[in-house]
Amino acid sequence: MKPIRFGLLGSGFMGRTHAEAVRRADDAELVAVAQGSRAEGLAKRYDVAWEADAAALLRRPDVDAVIISTPHHLHADAGVAAMQAGKHVLIEKPLATTLVDCDRLAEAATAHDRVLAVGYHQRFRYNNRMACDWIRNGRMGKLTVAQVSMPMFASKIQTGGFGGDWAWWNDPKSVGHLFNSVPHAIDLLRWFTGTEVATVSAFCRTLLPDVPVEDTTLTMFEMSGGTMGSLFSSRALPAPSFPGEDFRFRLMGESGLLDLDPTHQLLASDAAGWRTIATQARINHEGADTAFGDVRMQAYRDQISAFIDAVRGIPSEVGRWADGRAGVAACVAMLESSDQRRWVSPMMAAE
Repeated sequence: MKPIRFGLLGSGFMGRTHAEAVRRADDAELVAVAQGSRAEGLAKRYDVAWEADAAALLRRPDVDAVIISTPHHLHADAGVAAMQAGKHVLIEKPLATTLVDCDRLAEAATAHDRVLAVGYHQRFRYNNRMACDWIRNGRMGKLTVAQVSMPMFASKIQTGGFGGDWAWWNDPKSVGHLFNSVPHAIDLLRWFTGTEVATVSAFCRTLLPDVPVEDTTLTMFEMSGGTMGSLFSSRALPAPSFPGEDFRFRLMGESGLLDLDPTHQLLASDAAGWRTIATQARINHEGADTAFGDVRMQAYRDQISAFIDAVRGIPSEVGRWADGRAGVAACVAMLESSDQRRWVSPMMAAE
């Protein structure tokens, strides 16, 4: 079977992440890179073609699929153009920054019969998959409460293995930090439970000096199946903060508990007591060797493989456009709730 040949739009940290993921995946080949100040250098690093702009890359007949890893507000136009050019598309989360743009992307995917996927790599972390199986198999009964925490110390990450030009992070066009973090949490909760976010009540704040966008959000929410929860997201922690990204789920069911750290351990409690049911090596942020090493890259590699399955018509867990839209809808609802001081349903959120 011929490999799926990829073009990459975007050359920042996540651009390099996806280039490395394609290199590691079976039946995948990176053939060209375009867009961004580091595109030519990234192309040289992976010994592939460099194109001067996105249009040139999309004209290439040897590109079957395009990965879009540009600043958030550029996702929609690039994705629509790629599908109009006959390419399948994987967009790094968020799918877009507005629901209107999410719908434009979905319409293009339908009109051109292309696979449109979103970069929810957390689905492919071992601990998250084990937690999903535990919940879906009824090991803790119905999920009643979810407590999600995802704070990070931005300066440490920017100067460590996750360095580079992070100017897009402060660009109002990219909306705010919650669009960079919250979609992962929303997707995992939807994936675990098969339910949707029904309503949210949020406080969105800017705590860092000289930052023009939201950097911290605290939310209460309810899922359509009745699960109630809270979510804390921030990039504004003071030094030295917690190690790495302190991404954590504490989940309560009718007959048990899960304590999920996607980058370390999954603990379970029930009538038999507490025990460790899954462990993976920690993902740290000390330097590029760590950032692009085996431990972090596993989920991104597996995501590329799942995307290839989707392109070939094989059932796959890769996030699709509806999953991406759900994450954007939740973020839009949180901002609207904070602004208007009221509960908001993501299904009814305004732009």
